[in-house]
Amino acid sequence: MEKMSEQKGKVSALLPVGIFLVIFIGMGIVSGDFSRTPAIVGFLIALMAAFFQNRKVPFNEKMRIAAAGVGDDNIMTMCLIFLAAGGFSGAVSAAGGVESTVNFSLSVLPSSVAVVGLMLISCFISLSMGTSMGTIAALAPIAVGISDKTGYPMALCGAAVVCGAMFGDNLSMISDTTIAAVKTQGCEMKDKFKANFLIVLPAALLSLLIFAVISRNGSYEITEPLEYDIIKIVPYILVLVGALIGINVFLVLIGGTVISIIIGVATGAIPWMDIFQAIASGPDGSSGVTGMYDITVISIVVACIVAIVKYNGGIAWILQFIRRRIKSQKGAQLGIAGLTLLVDMATANNTVAIVIAGPIAKEISNQYGIAPKRSASLLDIFASVGQGLIPYGAQLLLAAEITGVTPFKMMPYLYYPILMAVSAVCFIVFGKKNV
Repeated sequence: MEKMSEQKGKVSALLPVGIFLVIFIGMGIVSGDFSRTPAIVGFLIALMAAFFQNRKVPFNEKMRIAAAGVGDDNIMTMCLIFLAAGGFSGAVSAAGGVESTVNFSLSVLPSSVAVVGLMLISCFISLSMGTSMGTIAALAPIAVGISDKTGYPMALCGAAVVCGAMFGDNLSMISDTTIAAVKTQGCEMKDKFKANFLIVLPAALLSLLIFAVISRNGSYEITEPLEYDIIKIVPYILVLVGALIGINVFLVLIGGTVISIIIGVATGAIPWMDIFQAIASGPDGSSGVTGMYDITVISIVVACIVAIVKYNGGIAWILQFIRRRIKSQKGAQLGIAGLTLLVDMATANNTVAIVIAGPIAKEISNQYGIAPKRSASLLDIFASVGQGLIPYGAQLLLAAEITGVTPFKMMPYLYYPILMAVSAVCFIVFGKKNV
């Protein structure tokens, strides 16, 4: 295969990507529901289109190219970590870790800073759980109660939860977005976390300050008993600490799963006959390892598409298009940011956006000398920016369903995703090169 810098770019090679976007966005617009067309179906149709392109190449050779794309070390490692993260999530949830984490967080919530507390607790839970959807599902009902008792707009309380959920989704060691960003860029998770944290911290602090000013005259008192067990929160802490100090994340997740099962059985939360069921599907039957099937299969199919598109010159065309307009490393970083944001807006899934944009971002980073930890951070940040703002994204739709307000009413209060983008752009424009 030709080197990327020498390969002639062909815009026609991007046709499979265009077909996916037309199917996914078109059906969403026509039906008014972007969830009606599962992403995997759109990607399979796009893969078929890729196979029918470039008739000079035999079909068997195209299959070999696609298989080689799936066989890439980063792709396979990413899929295995997805499954391990699902197993840990299912085990710790079945052991009562989610409920204990939520109740413990709420028990330390100062009543005088209800809305700020909502975002803080949402940050902690999403950082621990690695899922913005799970965080919103757990805390949005609490936001409804706070709104009812304080008189604050339901949209404000719901937005505080979404802001915190996107903070953890972007940073958590077990978040599928973090895993995808790290593996597509080839960097260490702890390095990405440190680089990413420095960028988003100003946005998080400023968002909390804004919420504090808006809600300074409110209060909320929890009257229901909040039962929690500190030992059930331990697996989250161990996974976070283990990943931060540099232990292989796959081993950390396996260790966290084993500890969660031991705690669950010891406390009676998990019958010993159900330990494998807990790992496989969690307490609700839809989480656990099986809850990661969709994103794992999507990652495999996208890897096939990207491999064929790359072989046909599609990636080279994008790089050449960007190169003609970007003359510096900072410009290249802005290009990665813009590309990721646009892909997320098109797919309404931040993990899928990273899986799609990741290989292109890697090529751009290699050509312009951008550190892998910086490109991974930019991928994760701007995918989260898009996902935290688009009204048809799963996060806002779930928050809207629970709180009873439309996504558009929450959008004016979504300070964190907006400030996260501003902070990242400032780091690109005014920060040091290649850090």
